[in-house]
Order: sequence, then C-alpha cells, then structure tokens
Amino acid sequence: MSIAEKQPLIGLAREELTALLASHGFAPLRAKQLWHWLYAKGVTDFTQMSSIAKGEQAKMAEVFSIARPTVAREQTSTDTTRKWLIEFTDKNQVETVFIPDLTDDRGALCISSQVGCTLTCSFCHTGTMPLVRNLTAHDIVNQVLIARDRLDEWGKRGEERLFTNIVLMGMGEPLFNYENVAKALKIIMDNEGIAISKRKITLSTSGVVPMIERCGRELEVGLAISLHAVRDDLRDVLVPLNKKYPIAELLEACRNYPAASNARRITFEYVMLKGINDSDADARELVRLLGDMPAKVNLIPFNPWPNAIYECSSNNRIHAFGRILMDGGFASPIRTPRGQDILAACGQLKSDSERKKGERVAL
Repeated sequence: MSIAEKQPLIGLAREELTALLASHGFAPLRAKQLWHWLYAKGVTDFTQMSSIAKGEQAKMAEVFSIARPTVAREQTSTDTTRKWLIEFTDKNQVETVFIPDLTDDRGALCISSQVGCTLTCSFCHTGTMPLVRNLTAHDIVNQVLIARDRLDEWGKRGEERLFTNIVLMGMGEPLFNYENVAKALKIIMDNEGIAISKRKITLSTSGVVPMIERCGRELEVGLAISLHAVRDDLRDVLVPLNKKYPIAELLEACRNYPAASNARRITFEYVMLKGINDSDADARELVRLLGDMPAKVNLIPFNPWPNAIYECSSNNRIHAFGRILMDGGFASPIRTPRGQDILAACGQLKSDSERKKGERVAL
C-alpha cells in the first residue's frame, strides 16, 4: 500500500485516533502511546516506537501513515528568519515561517491555515492568490512538527525550545477554516504532546465577525485583528471583507471576546501605508474607536512585494502615529520587518499552487 493510500494519523483528535486503532484491533493503550511518540517525541517511523511490540509496529505501518509532508524549499534570511515551502501529497504548497527574536534565537512560528486566500486584501501578497483549498488539521499540525524537526526541538523543554509562540498569521483566513484550525490547535495545546499553551498562541483574523466569539469561548487563544483602517470606505478597499462586516460590528465583537482581559489584550494590526492610512487624524480616530478596550496596536511597516501598488510610510511618520496612540493609552510597538529578503515578512507569503479548473472550495 502506498503512502497516499494509507490512513494518516497526524491531525486526528484523541478520540478519533482511539476509535481508528480499535477498528483495527489495537487496544486503547496504543492510542495513548502513539500520541506520545508522535507529538512528544516526533518520531516518523513506527519502528522507533519501543513501547509497542514489533509485530504491532509492522501491522500499523501496513495501514497507517505518520510521514511528514515534503519541504520543497527552505530559505534563511540574513536576519536568521527561516521559511519553509511545504508541499502536501496533492502537490499544493504553503509557506511556514520561524521568526527569531532580535535579542536571541527564540521566537514565534507563523503557520498557514489555507492554500491561498479568498479575501483579496489589496496590500497583501497572499491576497493575489485564489483560494485553492482549506488546510486540514493534518496539514496544520504538520507545519509545527516540521518546524520542530528543522529546529532540532524534539526532547527539549521550556527555555531549551526555540519557538515559544505560534501565530496563525500565515496564508489564509483562519476563521474561514475554523473546524480544521480548532481541531489542530487542540492537538497543539495538548499537554501530553506538543504542549504549546493557549497563552502562547495568537489567531489573526481579518474580521469574520460571527466566528470571533466562538473562537474565544472554545479555544481561548489570543486574538489579533487585521484592522489597517479607521474608516469603512478605506477599509472596504484594503480589506474587502469589511463590506460584509464593517468596523463597528467588528469592534463590538472584539469587546465581547471571551478570552480578552487587561492581562491578555486584543492586538490590532495596522499596516502603515504612505499617504493612505497614516495621518495624525487616522491615529486620533483609532484611539477614539478603541475607547477603553483592553488592546494594543502593532504598527507594521508595509513590506513590499512584486507589483505592489503601495509604499511604506516614512520612519518619522510611523513614530508620530505611534506617539498619538501611546498618548491615548495604547501600547503601539513598531514591528521590525523580518525576512524581507526571502519574502517571509508580514503580507509577503505566497505559493504557486493553483485551483483546478471548475473546482469549488467549501467555506
């Protein structure tokens, strides 16, 4: 049986894994053992699972797959940011990025939730791609496993680990693929496996208002909002989803986000576009809109990509914008662009995957 014909085990919820193994005659204990080997040890070969009898290892290998997707290309930026182009068995590809902190080697892993995107945000390179397909929980979890492989993270704990945080800020809109994203995050957060705390995970959305409350209630992860404008007429252009869920509705959903508090503020992402959204008046209106919400604003210098129609605001303008936010009571860190030379920075991710003619994607 080829790998493509075998049942993948990565990305199955605990109860699914237990039921699948039972259907093939394996005891419930085997599910617990497999979970440990897959997600705490990172093994990719059944023969490495020493707590499972060799006969059962062989039987599992006949019908199940624990193989990783292919890393089609790996790039390292001059600033040590690393980007992996990951190819799945259907030949579709996504990009995953590890962003080390400026002060040491530790940092955040930026993962994708879709192949392509349906939102067509005008400042984003991924938005120039059509939506090809949603990623499955298998695809999403494997991005984390591949990062652990490439960073030599298996067996390390706490301070030894390089990636300490996960951000769903890669290709795609996570809340348009909520079921798969939620399933994957529950596996990633499981304390007996990958064990990334919910407090170390941030989900970024362009504002799928009906899903925001459910996300906070069920997953309790940090929330980041791709805002980028303070007026509906401008946001309609920059983030076309705004036509369906305008700013007032989006901010109301944020105020009611179950996982938000003064200790876990909502992050508003604001890309700085020269002469477009970077005036003092825009900054003052942003302060007014956020009001007393527990929030901070990440100011993101625009990262150029081929044929982009925007320019980045000047350094002085970005700092002036940030001072107004600070005076209004909102932390406003300016994100240092990372991985620009390998197109790994915010808004630069893209792959060559294309949707087959006539194919539809369920959302």
